[in-house]
Amino acid sequence: MNEPAAWQHVGMRLTVLGCSGSVSGPDSPASGYLLTGPGMTPTVIDFGPGVLGALQRFQDPGAVDIFLTHLHADHCLDLPGLLVWRRYHPNPPTGRATLYGPADSALRIGNASAEVGGECDDWSDVIDLRTWSEGVTSAFGEGYTVTARRMYHPPESYGLRITGPAGRTLVYTGDTAVCPAVFELAAGADVLLSEASWTHDPANRPPGIHLSGTEAGLIAAEAGVGELLLTHIPPWTSREDVIAEAKAQFSGPVHAVSPGEVIDLA
Repeated sequence: MNEPAAWQHVGMRLTVLGCSGSVSGPDSPASGYLLTGPGMTPTVIDFGPGVLGALQRFQDPGAVDIFLTHLHADHCLDLPGLLVWRRYHPNPPTGRATLYGPADSALRIGNASAEVGGECDDWSDVIDLRTWSEGVTSAFGEGYTVTARRMYHPPESYGLRITGPAGRTLVYTGDTAVCPAVFELAAGADVLLSEASWTHDPANRPPGIHLSGTEAGLIAAEAGVGELLLTHIPPWTSREDVIAEAKAQFSGPVHAVSPGEVIDLA
């Protein structure tokens, strides 16, 4: 599948495939974002339920690489479907997709994809798995880099800082509560794509798991980012309240993303 003319562009572009938090929602798949740009393989950042279907509107699923922030179900469980696509499509892709993810990705996605309970699917036939390392910057494509930082979230979880050839920077928090690393990761970013799962009411949320709209706004303000994009808002959380909280803390542009939305980063 060639990229439609309407999607050809110069510079990095982020297309929202899904942005519902914790579960898929009535109007959105769970977490998944398509990153495209000249000189790079289209890359899907997270691969939650519903993302594989949404991806087909924009890109051949057999022609993408994957960045996986963590292994909660809402960020990874369409990957077994991608394995089926790559193995059994009548016109299968050549070579393997590159996937960066946490250290236990092979085991946990392999368990989810196995034919028999208790077994583990060896998916190295179609995926070249590489693991994130804290603070390490990896090059990809022609002139792109991605830096992974450990976030404050129950499983091994990473936020990502992606820089394009022109120097424009996208930071994606993944899932996290407030921690020093998220401020460091976001520092000076042109665009901060931040989760904001709850309103800032301690009665509504356990500590040490996710950000509120207030906290996302505070991170954006302290980090001096150019624009704040809110995501990972669950179906049970008010988008309007989360947006209002973030705007009360951050004076720059604030917007909650929607499925199918396109953000040009250069």
